Amino acid sequence: MTIEIIPIHLKREIEIGEKLVDLLLKTKFQDGDILVVTQKIISKQEGRIVDLSTVIPSILAQGIGSEYKKDPQLLEVILSESKRIVRMENGIIIVETKNGFICANAGVDESNVPNGFVTLLPLDPDKSAQNLREEILKKSGKSIAVLISDTFGRPFRLGQTDCAIGVSGIDSILNYVGKKDTFGKLLRVTEMAIADEICSASELVMGKTTGCPATIIRNYKFTPSNDSAKSLIRPKDEDLFR
Repeated sequence: MTIEIIPIHLKREIEIGEKLVDLLLKTKFQDGDILVVTQKIISKQEGRIVDLSTVIPSILAQGIGSEYKKDPQLLEVILSESKRIVRMENGIIIVETKNGFICANAGVDESNVPNGFVTLLPLDPDKSAQNLREEILKKSGKSIAVLISDTFGRPFRLGQTDCAIGVSGIDSILNYVGKKDTFGKLLRVTEMAIADEICSASELVMGKTTGCPATIIRNYKFTPSNDSAKSLIRPKDEDLFR
């Protein structure tokens, strides 16, 4: 099996309320494609942008900002997007977002937006992915899967990698439990996070500075599914590190 990763370049910034599908459909889709779209353009299209000058920091945000030498207005936005703080150390703030993701700064991002502004994660990334998939089916007649990706750090390993925060039309995890390996041994725990792997592969083509916020993954065989990115979140009672 040979998998293609096809870049979709956008020549300008996405605006609030813009018909993103119309821009994406300038690239021809095929049935069975997987569209991977960065969180950033979804957030921009959905208006998930904050002007920090309008933010009034709380006493907690001011206290953390003083201790960690961080902008209290930025910290207030991070806190407002968080369900709880998991850990703060060495100037790094790890939180659980309202969507259940464990990540730095609640996904609040200052990159690729004007100075003084930040983007937030989509309110419901799975719903965003589903809406995009349904619009593409309606306008092009092509049945595809959609993943929304974002860049996360990883415990115990340096560097970041792209992960799926929104999933529609494909399983998030490929479960090998109960199947046999090449030596006939029964697999008991192997579950591959294919949605994350696809997003990570896509980032090799996207980069961060190339104006390529979306790709098409072609020729990866999958069974259509109603799964969501929530399947990728490890339950707290199974998490050894929380």
